[in-house]
Amino acid sequence: MSKSSRQMSLIAFMQAQNCSNYVGSWRHPASMSDFTSPEYYQRIARTLEDAKFDLAFFDDRLAMPDIYGDDHRETVANGIRTVKLDPTVVLMAMAAATSRLGLGSTYSTTYYEPFHVARLFATLDLMTGGRVAWNVVTSLNNSEAENFGYEEHLEHDLRYDRADEFMEVVTGLWDSWEDDALIVDKKSGRFADPDKVHRLDHRGRYFKSKGPLTVPRSAQGHPVLLQAGQSGRGMAFAACWAELVFASYPSLEIGRKQYAYLKSEVVKAGRDPDLVKIAPAVKVIVAESAAQAEEQRALTAALAKPIDSLALLCEVLNVDFAKRPYDEPFSDEELASVSWHSLRDKVIARTGKKNPSVRDFVEGSGRGTLGEGPVFCGTPTQVADEMEAWFETACDGFVVSATKIPGTYEDFARLVVPDLQRRGLFRKEYPGTTLRDTLGIPRPAPRAWRAMAERRRA
Repeated sequence: MSKSSRQMSLIAFMQAQNCSNYVGSWRHPASMSDFTSPEYYQRIARTLEDAKFDLAFFDDRLAMPDIYGDDHRETVANGIRTVKLDPTVVLMAMAAATSRLGLGSTYSTTYYEPFHVARLFATLDLMTGGRVAWNVVTSLNNSEAENFGYEEHLEHDLRYDRADEFMEVVTGLWDSWEDDALIVDKKSGRFADPDKVHRLDHRGRYFKSKGPLTVPRSAQGHPVLLQAGQSGRGMAFAACWAELVFASYPSLEIGRKQYAYLKSEVVKAGRDPDLVKIAPAVKVIVAESAAQAEEQRALTAALAKPIDSLALLCEVLNVDFAKRPYDEPFSDEELASVSWHSLRDKVIARTGKKNPSVRDFVEGSGRGTLGEGPVFCGTPTQVADEMEAWFETACDGFVVSATKIPGTYEDFARLVVPDLQRRGLFRKEYPGTTLRDTLGIPRPAPRAWRAMAERRRA
């Protein structure tokens, strides 16, 4: 694919909760507060579809951030991602208000069963006309484990080993039905061709599943697979399975290296790198003038509280910072046990300290603040210039994160999208009806999963 013909992917980074992934967003005077209503999400969905976004993607956790101090009270009092609705249900409310916008949801391979996930997402895909994506996660912490009856969360690499087999089962179940298996001939009484509906009979190390799945194939074959692993093991998993990868780039220079590395890993996995999209998360603050944008940036940055950082870091690292002195370095053993390896490695790289302290994690990660990840701030031209520079060498699109809702997406749609369209970098119309059409990712052929599974095992 030539550079001139490449089209940027735009993904909205959504949360089915009281705030965006930037906790301070709920405190913004311009943010809506009816986050428990379908209208809240449907307004956003219409804005995104009018702007021709590829999809709205829901991040998720299966517990409140309650590891700091082993208590949920600070989380509840400060609205630190406190409300967490089931995103697959919210997704359907957005689907009812749109006809082309893709809709992705996070679902865990650690706390759900493959047959359940396969049936749920296959059904969602049918009910939306082929617009659904599954964000594959292995979950993060002991709080989630305890909500599902376990004592503690699985070790990092073991979660991914288990997830690999989970994916084999889900994709195998999705491939139970061939495209033309359904007949539905009332005169003959023949409903479907039994030779075109297949059992799976999977017996592996972690899972057993007989099949066949009870849901026929959708317009796009099966849901698009999303993944956001940033550790070495996570990127290996993404290279093997993901069709759209959500990345975290602290800078353009590092992004170029990470983009090239992940594309090379996709090639090693025997896949076409042009068919795997990589999109870093960015915050966008745009206004008619640079001065207005900077004023909005200052207002937004001031919404963050220190407790936001502490609660969110404990959540993703699975460590209680309240139990240790602020400046005491973590031991090698403690660092090895944290849940989110890529965040740990980022803090070590940013601080230059092999054994960072709580202070180093707070200051080096920027977690819970506007400084976590890149911020494209300025006029429409300035923001579009920055996006174009990244798109040329470091990514295939962007995951746009909101700092006020729905204002971030309304501002982006009104000011930035027309500039990107004038440059020929972004579509003016949807190219088809399914999410795969929009992303430019081919529909998987029936029974193709068998060859892929055998190649991965080899």
